[in-house]
Amino acid sequence: MKATLPWLLIMAVIASCQTSPTTTPTTTPAVKDTALKATDSGYADVNGLKMYYEVYGSGKPLVLLHGSFMNINTNWASIIPQFAEGRQVIVAEMQAHGRTKDIPRAFRYENMADDVSGLLTHLKIDSADVLGYSMGGGIAYQFAIRHPQQLRRLVILSSTYAHDGWWPEVEASFATFTPDMFKGTPIEDQFKLYNNNDTTHFGDFIKKVMSADIGTYDWTAAAKQIKAPIFQLIGDADGVRYEHAIELFKAKGGGKMGDMGGLPESRLAILPGTTHIGMMVNTKVWMPMVIDFLDGDLKAPPPSF
Repeated sequence: MKATLPWLLIMAVIASCQTSPTTTPTTTPAVKDTALKATDSGYADVNGLKMYYEVYGSGKPLVLLHGSFMNINTNWASIIPQFAEGRQVIVAEMQAHGRTKDIPRAFRYENMADDVSGLLTHLKIDSADVLGYSMGGGIAYQFAIRHPQQLRRLVILSSTYAHDGWWPEVEASFATFTPDMFKGTPIEDQFKLYNNNDTTHFGDFIKKVMSADIGTYDWTAAAKQIKAPIFQLIGDADGVRYEHAIELFKAKGGGKMGDMGGLPESRLAILPGTTHIGMMVNTKVWMPMVIDFLDGDLKAPPPSF
């Protein structure tokens, strides 16, 4: 897969398909459904950052972490109501994204994981389930590694815990991304929306977000030591190597016949006919699986005749 303009345009359209407000909604919640109102929203002062967040529903807390270039509106607007039926959903916008302005700090997964930790402290939440998509999955892995006491269960959608977890052509494509590729796309429109129509720093935004994935990183040893149950979901036509996901699943107790050795608490799903972007389209397929993982008894014995 090469970083060609058509592919980027497709990504941008998917990223913007859920909600595209036409006026700058500095504190307007993402969910427009009148039956579901945010119970809390605003800015949390964490690590020098003013992080924008919203909270919906009640019950066990679930944190949703968005993908690169996205925000609450574009990644989660249609998903929040489904999760909020039975839990408290916490959504936030990462450094430089949406209503969370950039600060002079390296754009690193470790830093953003610490921001998520700070947000939970701000909200007086001791521990939560965490679900991350793509870039958000990298943040989620680092949150699990750096703040295990704040984590209950971990869900990773289409993401990796090492740079070579991506197919080689995908990893190679990251260095080819340029701001010009995003000109005129919904990603640029969203940037304008939250920056008073000023695109002066749009190029800086694109370069900074991509900086997290250019170069090498490898959290394999630390990821295998995560104590919380992990549910990894990738598409069969995703950007993530199957072997990468399987390696961590085996380290978490997978790779054996459950009828003989019992079920592991962690899970792995490879969704058919699903691309990286398609993961956020196929919610009807994976959401029931995720809800079952979050709500189910992971120590239950396997079914028998």
